[in-house]
Amino acid sequence: MKKIIFRKLLLDCLTFFFLALLGISLIIWVFQAVNFLDIMIEDGRNYNVYFNYTLLNFPKIISRILPFALFISFSYTFIKYEANNELIIFWNHGVSKISIVNFFFWISILIMLIQILLMSLIVPKSQEMARSELRSSNVDYFEGLIKPKKFNDTVKGLTIFAEDKNENGELKNIYIKKNNYEKGFQITFAKKGVFELKGNKKILVLYDGQTLNQNNNNITNFDFSRSDFGLGNMDSHLVTHKKIQEQSTISLIRCIKSIFEKKDYNVINCNKNNPRNIYKTIFKRLINPFYLPVLILISLLFILTSKENLKYNKYKYSIFLLGLGLIILSESSLGYISNNLNKNILILILPIFLTLFFYIIFIHKLKLFSRITK
Repeated sequence: MKKIIFRKLLLDCLTFFFLALLGISLIIWVFQAVNFLDIMIEDGRNYNVYFNYTLLNFPKIISRILPFALFISFSYTFIKYEANNELIIFWNHGVSKISIVNFFFWISILIMLIQILLMSLIVPKSQEMARSELRSSNVDYFEGLIKPKKFNDTVKGLTIFAEDKNENGELKNIYIKKNNYEKGFQITFAKKGVFELKGNKKILVLYDGQTLNQNNNNITNFDFSRSDFGLGNMDSHLVTHKKIQEQSTISLIRCIKSIFEKKDYNVINCNKNNPRNIYKTIFKRLINPFYLPVLILISLLFILTSKENLKYNKYKYSIFLLGLGLIILSESSLGYISNNLNKNILILILPIFLTLFFYIIFIHKLKLFSRITK
């Protein structure tokens, strides 16, 4: 009977948790996807790049929402059970409160391990794949980048301006400057420009213009009646280098190891003089998930009192504020990480200390409750 009770309670908690996690993550993902439209519209990327990039950012959203969804879900389930007098059934069937606490504590350890796996392996890999998607793509929708009476420098080394654009898509009075940082620059003027399909790609065809070339201090110019301006293999100004958040956890640990051993392990972005960002990323991936057991223990505080208590509503809101405060603490504590790893010991042990603290509260309260009932 006890196994059925525990299974039912766990199923209700996890069902609401997964629904809340997926629902909130999808809402945030949709809003974020709208912001990522700039990648396609302003940066000239195609739909496949946009879709893959936004999809690969979904694991990151899940990892950020998980603590909040976990606390809200478990708290709501315990409150609902108390409101429906279902917890009384548990106690009447000989289920002790400490057994409920122990059971969900071990469940929280399992969820914590899943979160560590998500944040240390899956999220960095998905972020690196998303950045690689941009890094390996070209500016495909160049036509949409050119707006009348507006200088556009989205593409590296290229500035383009068109005075007007008619209903047929023809550009009037075009100015194009193409920089070659090793040799010089090229400036092109044209009275008209039209995008035409050549093979599988569009090219910009210029009519009635002049091109000025500056190459190794030599300046040449020529007139043309028609000139094809190639748009292939052009990169935007979008940052495509590998960031710390995209580094694998193993690489970051190697970086820390190289700092202490004073050896070079060829780790990208390993700033040995200022390792604070490395420490923050490591703590975020491996230490912050330790707050999840604390959040579940806080939600279990709802079983310590009954709805018949006159101060139950005040008690309920206090627990909600305590849980939300802990979530804020877990995120804000990263801001206090310093370059000295020894000074970060307090941040390291804080979630472990809080776990022990709340577990001791349960032991104390439940022993006190047993004395009163005797």
